Amino acid sequence: MSKTRQTLFAIAILLNGSAGAFADDVKAGDLVISQAWSRATPGGAKVAGGYLTIENKGTAADRLVSVSADIAGKAEIHEMAMDNGVMKMRPLDKGVAIDPGKTVKLAPGGSHLMLQELKGPFKQGGKVPVTLQFEKAGKVAVSLDVQGVGAQAPGDAGHSGHMDVKKMPDHSGMKMK
Repeated sequence: MSKTRQTLFAIAILLNGSAGAFADDVKAGDLVISQAWSRATPGGAKVAGGYLTIENKGTAADRLVSVSADIAGKAEIHEMAMDNGVMKMRPLDKGVAIDPGKTVKLAPGGSHLMLQELKGPFKQGGKVPVTLQFEKAGKVAVSLDVQGVGAQAPGDAGHSGHMDVKKMPDHSGMKMK
């Protein structure tokens, strides 16, 4: 195979692989939900986080008011914030506002979906269906792509599936409200 053909073949593979990153975007009214993911859970884990990006392409605000998932006995929208040097996590009872023309990211270390009382493990490479409830856009079904245990972003394999415990935040001082 010529050098040019090899290069074109490599580019085609890269483009084909990157197209999948956008294939799972979900549109609901003026909202576009993308990069929905979670982390694989170790055996026996009862909680997991869910992360995603919500873009409001409209002229009116909307609000993510709740989340549900069949695999979890309880699902909430949470935020993590520092309070006097202590990381605290609490449910956002009023949800998350998505202002017109703005993008909201639910990501590790900040606002996120909290899935509790898990009925089974999240396996790397799998998908976890969740339902998001918006004030205006209504119910929206989304699948969280399950990344590696130590993943920090969608498409991150979690350092070959190994978690670097030294880089993980210390949750010993975290208090649930």
